[in-house]
Amino acid sequence: MSQASLLSSPIEYLKGVGPLRADLLKKELEIYTFGDLLQHFPHRHIDKTQVSTIASIRPEQDFIQVKGVLRGLEVIGERRAKRLVAQLQDETGQLELAWFQGINWVQKNLVEGGMFLVFGRVSFFNGRAQIVHPEIEPYVAVAQGQKSLLEPVYSSTEKLKSRGLNGKQIGKLTQGLFQQISEREVPENLPASLLKDRPSRWEAFRQIHFPTSNANYKKALERLMFEELFIAQVRLNLIKIQRHKNSKGHRFEKVGDYFNNFYNQYLPFELTGAQKRVIKEIRVDTAKGYQMNRLLQGDVGSGKTMIALLAMLIAADNGFQSCIMAPTEILAQQHYAGLGELLKSMPLEIALLTGSTKIAERRRILKGLAEDTIHFVVGTHAIIEEVVQFKNLGLAVIDEQHRFGVAQRAQLWKKSTIPPHVLVMTATPIPRTLAMTAFGDLDYSVMDELPPGRQVIKTVHRYETARASVMDFVKTEITKGRQAYFVYPLIEESEKLSFEDLMQGYEQVKSYFPEPKYKISMVHGRQKNIEKETNMKRFVSGDTQILVGTTVIEVGVNVPNASVMVIESSEKFGLSQLHQLRGRVGRGSEQSYCILLSSVKASREAKERLKIMCTTSDGFVIAEKDLELRGPGDIDGTRQSGALNFKLANILNNRDTLELAKDAAVALCEKDPSLQLPEHASLRQFLAIQKNKIGWGKIA
Repeated sequence: MSQASLLSSPIEYLKGVGPLRADLLKKELEIYTFGDLLQHFPHRHIDKTQVSTIASIRPEQDFIQVKGVLRGLEVIGERRAKRLVAQLQDETGQLELAWFQGINWVQKNLVEGGMFLVFGRVSFFNGRAQIVHPEIEPYVAVAQGQKSLLEPVYSSTEKLKSRGLNGKQIGKLTQGLFQQISEREVPENLPASLLKDRPSRWEAFRQIHFPTSNANYKKALERLMFEELFIAQVRLNLIKIQRHKNSKGHRFEKVGDYFNNFYNQYLPFELTGAQKRVIKEIRVDTAKGYQMNRLLQGDVGSGKTMIALLAMLIAADNGFQSCIMAPTEILAQQHYAGLGELLKSMPLEIALLTGSTKIAERRRILKGLAEDTIHFVVGTHAIIEEVVQFKNLGLAVIDEQHRFGVAQRAQLWKKSTIPPHVLVMTATPIPRTLAMTAFGDLDYSVMDELPPGRQVIKTVHRYETARASVMDFVKTEITKGRQAYFVYPLIEESEKLSFEDLMQGYEQVKSYFPEPKYKISMVHGRQKNIEKETNMKRFVSGDTQILVGTTVIEVGVNVPNASVMVIESSEKFGLSQLHQLRGRVGRGSEQSYCILLSSVKASREAKERLKIMCTTSDGFVIAEKDLELRGPGDIDGTRQSGALNFKLANILNNRDTLELAKDAAVALCEKDPSLQLPEHASLRQFLAIQKNKIGWGKIA
């Protein structure tokens, strides 16, 4: 049988499975076929010879394996507080075991007085060692003289266990699978040049499930992790090559008078090294004759808007129009005001097009864009409306791209027969490892320097109990003529609750800052757009000293005079969001502050996040920590491209392997972009099978 046929056999045909168990394996673990079971890897191996004594358990230990006699098995409490507890006793002491779920199944399978082998994470409760939801099985003595016995441990679920499919049983099914398949069903997919010092694919699968030694297991794991990352990188590189081949783009052949005059006469500050590097990358891209598709990532305040303007000037030098699309009216207005100020002495026409643009002005703009008398337009979603037609659109800049859907961005491409060059900007820091995997098919620029004159924002964490002193500090700043933000979390699942919290918070702020001495604006999602915009504008213009709101202020509000950001219930925010919010202050030359207020009862993880915020202002460090704490699947804005659906590899813990895989993939794709060389036949075949793969078990 071929690889495609045997490994794609429905799982019910494997000995020991059958229809009922197959249904559960599909629902609980997404195991539909023989191939899915082959890739259901053990999450660890137990070395039955390594057993500790209970007395040797220390608080600093993470996981432990002990053996002993099971005593005092009993159910305590009722309903939600119900739990099963037992004592494991060896010659040195006692260890408490506890279960909160699957109690009936556990009870049925445990016998008091029996000798058991227990593995789990140690925690201490009232000074006593405890393992919650341990892995537990009857102890079988290891044959004398045996140095190591590595037994795989597979993940299972309570429902599977109730059908007799615990981790051990899944191991038996996997053993049965290996008796049915051979090397022929698991052909090689790496070129021979990458197999030096690596086991074959077949050997790697055997050793990762049933290793003959620790060393062999590590080699198998490294090989399969490299394979996952390498295949993902090859795919991304092939997409990029295809895009460059098929996407005809405008050729910006020269850097002319508009750019040079602005650069030499009107540039308000010396560009940072990072800004110079990025503008050079854009100049090279736009001169090649294919569509630029570049992601520009720069921390809050790193000068991305200046890069957008310089790129637009290159477009104008080559006879092309440009547009900037922003997610909110207030951000579009700020871009328009900022760019208008910079360009006021230059013979270039810039327009602002939003939902609230008056009819007469809208007509004038539409006419100007169609006739090419307007060079640049800044706007919101209004730009992508069908009535907006450009004479010669050459560059589209999208700010805070995660706020726009793919379909909305695609509307821009239709504004020109040849698609415009695209510059996508984001202040959301993306860890390099994530960028290499999730965004590997985009060209990618990073700005990691702040312009001179910016001071680091001082960030402190205070508990609710210190509210009075926090308010006194805000009063001191307002007395100096500064402004302050108070931000409340927006909990999407409970908008009503969030609104009540916000209104309560607003009343609390008013009690500390009474009118008419202090003026307060408030913004939140329930307000009509016009009310929201008016309240924002009052704060931007300095009519109000305090802005109370939800995270709607996260993107784009630029008030250089605002020097304090108080984030209420800061334990409810993610790291990247806290960093984005903090970036609303520190935009002037004065010292700015971010105060993180939290409940004393905040969880350990939340306190860890707040500690990170207080110790670094580097967005890239914060993004890496965010990735560590939350895992890649939870990071906002990562694309569901399958690039992160790795079974074994972890882009944080396996950075060196990721770098190796990326370098190998780039070299291979440069040498053979269509994978036609004989040495790449196995890789080409593997990619084709993956692309067309339909497990028959998945067809309902």
